[in-house]
Amino acid sequence: MIQALFNIIIFPGLLFLFVLALAAEFVDRKLSARLQNRMGPPWFQPLADFIKLLGKENILPCDADVHIFKFMPVLALTASATSFLYIPLWQSKALNSFNGDVIVVLYLLTIPTLTYFLGGWYSRSVYSMIGAVRSLTQLFAYEVPLFMSILASALLANSWNLSEIALFYSQHPGYWLFNFIGFSIALISLLGKLEKTPFDIPEAETEIVAGSFTEYSGKLLAFFRLSIDVEMVVGSSLLAAVFFPFGLGLTPVLGFILYLVKVTFIVCLISFLRTVLARLRLDQMITLCWKYFAPLAFLQVIINLILKGVFLK
Repeated sequence: MIQALFNIIIFPGLLFLFVLALAAEFVDRKLSARLQNRMGPPWFQPLADFIKLLGKENILPCDADVHIFKFMPVLALTASATSFLYIPLWQSKALNSFNGDVIVVLYLLTIPTLTYFLGGWYSRSVYSMIGAVRSLTQLFAYEVPLFMSILASALLANSWNLSEIALFYSQHPGYWLFNFIGFSIALISLLGKLEKTPFDIPEAETEIVAGSFTEYSGKLLAFFRLSIDVEMVVGSSLLAAVFFPFGLGLTPVLGFILYLVKVTFIVCLISFLRTVLARLRLDQMITLCWKYFAPLAFLQVIINLILKGVFLK
């Protein structure tokens, strides 16, 4: 019982996840700054920003639904953190695992975007409501390609269990090459889920201040920002488990180091893409996802079904 609580709360559970999330934010901001020929923040800046927000006053809009307004940041952080417990990190088995957990993880990662919509909508601010509608509209664009690219890998592994999927590809290392299209689509879709450039349409500082988060401050804003960092780590861990499940059979120390390398690599890809690409309009984003990404993700499903029928009879 004590060991289970330690694993869930301390390591490799919530406390480890929060530290890794702040570290990922630092890597993202630092690399983006260096690519723009700026110095970037010091290593402790994400933690300092979080502590500063915790100490600030929560200002509630007069017309907001107070209960929903306060609850949405907590729900976003809870959903993101919970999904982390079902992803195999540096071992062949996740902390919690069951058949069908890949569906649960994808579902839990959808909840934060819904909280952005509800939090912005019920704050009753014009800017927040516009950002909320954009968040929800964007959700319907990237979610299908993301789901299809992840589930295509599950089809080839013949399992809906993330631990079994990771174990399958670690035992068949050559097969990950066939999922390159799926990885590319999932990575770009993750940018949309995190609302980073070129898909930062809901936040668009030059147009609608801060989108859904315009009326948030203090602890509530700190929880929302932390949930985004957590979601970035969870999304990177999910892509690493599904598309790069190397090193699962190594010693725990080497496996842990390799896990950090894989997550850092994916975070760096996210930072690079958001730095070199310009923001799209919402209609351009929807067209891109439905006209190009969804067919490519479906192509990945067809490829994996053929591979499964030919090589894994």
